[in-house]
Amino acid sequence: MKKTFLLPIASLLLPLMGCTVNVEDPTYTIEDMNGRTVLLGKKDFKRVVCIGAGALRMYSYVGDVNLLSGVEDIDNPNKIFMWQDVARPYYLVNKDVFAKLPSCGVGGPKNQAAEAEKILACNPDIVISEYEDVDAANALQEKLGVPVVTLKYGPKTVFDANVKESLSMLGFIFNREAKSEALVSYIDSIESELTSKTKDIKDADKPSIYVGCVGNWGQTNIYATSTTYPMFTVANIKNAVAGQVSGQGNQTIDPEKFQALKMDKIILDASGIANFKTTYQKEPALFDELEAVKKGEVYLQMPYNAYYTNLETAAIDAYYCAQVAYPTIFKDLDIAAKANEITEKFLGKACYSDILACGSSFGGFQKIDNLGSWLASH
Repeated sequence: MKKTFLLPIASLLLPLMGCTVNVEDPTYTIEDMNGRTVLLGKKDFKRVVCIGAGALRMYSYVGDVNLLSGVEDIDNPNKIFMWQDVARPYYLVNKDVFAKLPSCGVGGPKNQAAEAEKILACNPDIVISEYEDVDAANALQEKLGVPVVTLKYGPKTVFDANVKESLSMLGFIFNREAKSEALVSYIDSIESELTSKTKDIKDADKPSIYVGCVGNWGQTNIYATSTTYPMFTVANIKNAVAGQVSGQGNQTIDPEKFQALKMDKIILDASGIANFKTTYQKEPALFDELEAVKKGEVYLQMPYNAYYTNLETAAIDAYYCAQVAYPTIFKDLDIAAKANEITEKFLGKACYSDILACGSSFGGFQKIDNLGSWLASH
């Protein structure tokens, strides 16, 4: 980890008027993911509130959800107003707990601000935040009178250093170091396995793969892709848009450039299927003539972006992408079993069946032999 957790500060009462030295229980400070030094006190938190995209998810991986004293409306099944059919595993596993909690704010991509009065009503003794504005975090902490600690995700999804540091920081704050260290180690093992199994494959032997419908703050379309797709990078997969589209990370490719790409296989993220269906219906021939579509080399992966990154889903997708790219190397991979293993590691429960039950999962990971027929039936 890059972050260094600060040593406990012992409160020392100097001898006065015949009194003896009394060293109280240590208090702790921490440098959060935005470089703020936050006084934690004695690290004995009983009432926790999480705010901002992905904060509750990250806390759910490490912390005790029974300590939550409030939840954003976006995560309360009694108030939820979007993503009802989108698989957010942390929500699926913990929604019965979340349903009983008062509101600490609206939340969601259209409500990107902390609601101090609602947070105060939840009476937390610590706030875990994914709002990355330092001044706003300091102001909120001053108003609440309790520590406000900020987390951070990153462009490499589950494999990002910010994610691992955030998980470790949560382990330190809530005295769950063993749990956070085990999870970070597990993430490292996934990265190591996928990279080591594919690192010696020659470029000439790699199929060119396009990933489309990549979710990023809302539903997207076939033309939404990534030039540095983390799930491709970790498994040494040849990205069809590499060198063909400028810019790093998520990009929208021009339809004409899309048609000209060399695509041996296409992976569609389920988050953009609804919009892609509309696009396909306008000019189906444009897609039916693609070599990958004609050969039935189209595949569906699960959506990993909904109120920021579902880290366990991104990890599952990484395995599935590797299997699509290199079916011989990963011939023994049972994606359902792997999904259950990963969700259990992250959330303490195997929940692939819960993911499948969500409408936006479209039946789970699958090969789409006839794109037109498949879209027409979904």
